[in-house]
Amino acid sequence: MTSINDVTTIEKDGNISIITLNSPPVNALSAPVREGLHKGITEARNDGESEAIIIICEGRTFIAGADISEFGQEPKGPSLFEVQEFIEDSNKPVIAAIHGTALGGGLEVA
Repeated sequence: MTSINDVTTIEKDGNISIITLNSPPVNALSAPVREGLHKGITEARNDGESEAIIIICEGRTFIAGADISEFGQEPKGPSLFEVQEFIEDSNKPVIAAIHGTALGGGLEVA
């Protein structure tokens, strides 16, 4: 398992790249989560042995949407729209392993 940032890791299981998000309490789509998703997908897309990408989250929530602590602040990192486009343009299938709740932007990621 390799750490991408404080809230994101990536690991391989055979030919599958697994990106794990862990940003308690609800895996909100903060700048570090969006950045971790973008960097993790970049790494998996560039891995010649990887055939698919799975996004999973620790805790009881897949992704609960926007991080309200960032409201009213200068935007940082890739936007949710940029992350979504990056997922959609992936040269490999991207699977969202949804568990618990997936709200707002979490549904958009999925």
